[in-house]
Amino acid sequence: MTRLDRRRWLAGAGALAAAPGAAWAAGGARMYDYLFLDLDAPAGTPPPKAYADAVRARTPAVAAAGGEVLGLFTPQLGWHARQAALLVGWKPDAAGREAEMAALGKLPGVGEAERHRLEATARPSAGDRPKPGGIYVHRWFVIGAGDLDEVVALSTEGWRDFEARFDTNIFGLFAAERSAADKAAGATRLLLVTRYKDHGVWETSRDPSTDAMAAFMRRQKLTRDSWAASTLLTVF
Repeated sequence: MTRLDRRRWLAGAGALAAAPGAAWAAGGARMYDYLFLDLDAPAGTPPPKAYADAVRARTPAVAAAGGEVLGLFTPQLGWHARQAALLVGWKPDAAGREAEMAALGKLPGVGEAERHRLEATARPSAGDRPKPGGIYVHRWFVIGAGDLDEVVALSTEGWRDFEARFDTNIFGLFAAERSAADKAAGATRLLLVTRYKDHGVWETSRDPSTDAMAAFMRRQKLTRDSWAASTLLTVF
């Protein structure tokens, strides 16, 4: 089984707090859980497909517990073929959340599962869901704990030109719950989830002459470390 290779920044983080479906009544913060998975499957079955089938069968139980499976992200570039990430949204008072997340992390075919708790910053808003199609890039940033507000402001400044100029959409910018290691290092971790039409748009969007890139370059100066992976979205 492939070992997860991102533990030095992800270890100790817990789940996602954000704003998923409009189907839920307004009021209270929506919560997200993000499972980063290392999968096994029977010979002849791609591991992400086998897990997606198992999740699909579990979605009624998740809904009954107050949750909504928002998507499974499977690898294109940057993750091993057996790795994937599951995004689940919850009502703020969902009593069955813990039991269902434990079940999703132990479905047949799961070798390892890391659960992460994050809080939405400027995005997503209530009712936002990942849009089907294209590719989704998951980019983690490590910044100084005192730089969060500035990094969020620079991000939102850049998004205005970025989304107007390119076929892209920023789904979410999430701040991870700080682990003991983060606190000791004076660090905060952020996860940025961006949809691009395709890899060509991802490459073109790196044009250093744009207003968007000028803001992102200022953000980069506040970044201690980062990495990214491109994925495909399966919706349920």
